[in-house]
Amino acid sequence: MPRRPMRVTDKDEALLCGALQELRTRPDIPADFPAEAREEAARVARGPRMPAEDATDLPLFTIDPPGSTDLDQAMYLARRAPGGFRVYYAIADVAAFVTPGSALDNEAHRRVQTLYFPDERVPLHPPVLSEGAASLLPDQDRPAVLWRLDLDEYGALAATDVRRAVVRSRARLDYEGVQRAIESGTAEEPLSLLRDIGQLREERERARGGISLNVPEQEIVLRDGRYRLAYRAPLPADGWNAQLSLLTGMAAADLMLASGTGILRTLPSAPDGAVGRLRRTARALGVDWPHHTSYAELIRGLDPHRSTHAAFLQECTALLRGAGYTVFDGSPPDSAHALHSAVAAPYAHATAPLRRLVDRYAGELCLAAAAGQPVPEWVRAALPALPEEMAEGGRRANRVERECVDLVEAAVLHDRIGEHFDGYVVDVHEERPRQGTVHLCSPAVVGRLDAAPEAPPLPLGHPLRVRLTAAYPGREPVRFVPA
Repeated sequence: MPRRPMRVTDKDEALLCGALQELRTRPDIPADFPAEAREEAARVARGPRMPAEDATDLPLFTIDPPGSTDLDQAMYLARRAPGGFRVYYAIADVAAFVTPGSALDNEAHRRVQTLYFPDERVPLHPPVLSEGAASLLPDQDRPAVLWRLDLDEYGALAATDVRRAVVRSRARLDYEGVQRAIESGTAEEPLSLLRDIGQLREERERARGGISLNVPEQEIVLRDGRYRLAYRAPLPADGWNAQLSLLTGMAAADLMLASGTGILRTLPSAPDGAVGRLRRTARALGVDWPHHTSYAELIRGLDPHRSTHAAFLQECTALLRGAGYTVFDGSPPDSAHALHSAVAAPYAHATAPLRRLVDRYAGELCLAAAAGQPVPEWVRAALPALPEEMAEGGRRANRVERECVDLVEAAVLHDRIGEHFDGYVVDVHEERPRQGTVHLCSPAVVGRLDAAPEAPPLPLGHPLRVRLTAAYPGREPVRFVPA
């Protein structure tokens, strides 16, 4: 499920980059890999455990942002007679490199997941693996967990197979290039089928009440000595590609539930208070949300190219913060405790092992289930601790995200102290009605709002002219007072 993406396009030693570098020196942010882990990574990169099965005849391709080198997934799409589709989905096989109990494994359990900053990342595995020997880079033989997913003509999953195989990607594509090729009709069938399958899966998602957030990417650019915010709205190809990952995660959950041992990604239904807060935010941003329209229906009707809709989609990510992991061994959980409410089905994290610890274990569980073999003992032994490990890693990632947002917004506004802005009051503290949150119309910044003690309560859901009183990256987040 999406996080709030951000990136910096000017790499210099300016104010923001310095503050980001300072943030990365905090004790809870992993620093360089220990020497033993680096040495082990360099050694196993030269000689991974390669599978016996050869699937290098499949002309796989990857779709990622430009310049990406940590490539977890590659795909090949085909039609299936007499009707339907076949999806080959190759996942980087991290277990071919990482030995349980080794220095590399211990360090992965300490890090848990890759941390993303606007200007760089703190990886889960040493780059010699995550951006090199384990990554599904083009024209390289790689060990992989290869899924074969057969769909009927309506996009429903009809059959699943998963096994280890050596694969070889043929092309590294990016979203904009894929979108252009499909729209222009120049894409060959394995790529053009991404739209056909993606749209069918989106229809099935709508039918079951699932939600995919098309969260815009927040970009900060240094121009003429001033930081500016812009948004990149996701393309349809982003969504079609995400549907294949969701399909694989749902197939993984089904395999684990049938076998009786697994780890699911679960999310309870949003509490009424959270949805109520989003309704207030929608009203404040001018997003029309009729009472008879469900949250899922509303999300599907939003246009991420519109600034107010983009801002609302950013706020919607808060409903995904209650997600966790459910482990079972011996008997599956009941349907209520196996559900991911945003997916509207059982779901597992299984497609990003280069960037997320739990996916390596999910892959092993699915391989064992598909082959009818016992779960490896090292996997079973690790299961009880994984939910808390992943939760702690998620909390750290959320802290990093919140602080990066604060730094970006402060960098955008730090030289505009005293200026006035138009905005909307999107939240008011229940016990302190003169404290709340304002969302500016432009730039797309959210900050704390404090009225004077003698002032009337903040007008929730109403436009308000505000004055900036604080904004300094790494020292003071943005703060406003009514103008």
